[in-house]
This record gives sequence, C-alpha cells and structure tokens, in this order.
Amino acid sequence: MSKIETDDHVILVLHTPREKIWGVLREINSAGVYVRGLDLNAFDEFMRAAAANETFYGLGEQFFPMWRIEKVSLDEADGDIPSLHEQLENKTGRILAEF
Repeated sequence: MSKIETDDHVILVLHTPREKIWGVLREINSAGVYVRGLDLNAFDEFMRAAAANETFYGLGEQFFPMWRIEKVSLDEADGDIPSLHEQLENKTGRILAEF
C-alpha cells in the first residue's frame, strides 16, 4: 500500500453532501484537505474541453474540512484501466498542473 503524499493525484469521497473530488493533493492536516481539482462528475467535460484546448471553469484550489472527509484514495490504475490522470495525459499530452 502506497503512502499518500503532497502532489499525488487523489480522489476524495466527501459526505454532507456526498461528493467525489479528483485532483492533486496540496496539503492534508488536522483541519482538512487542500486539493487542486474538480468534482468527479465534471471529469468527462473537463477531458473534452482539455482535448479541444478550450477553457474549462471548475478546476481550482479547494479546501475541505476534515469533518466532511470520508475517504482519500490514490488515483491509481486498476489492471488495464488507466488512472484518471493517466487518461488525461494520454488524451491531451499534458499533465493536470498545466491546466
């Protein structure tokens, strides 16, 4: 099992309301989690806009208080299925930090 560290690609599962966030971990501390990312529901639209070199609004620096955090997972490949950040790199030739 890999340790989750700053600058790793992660998926946050939040509650109240239930949300899933994908992005790059900036910091995690007792107060909460700082991430540069977007709601996972917007990932396909982000990929479309990124591949077309269009502006996408919704990607940004976010803070989530610890009481909302249900789970933090690494964005990793699963067998033959590439991770979300690998999908982005494969489709656009760019990394998330470039957006």
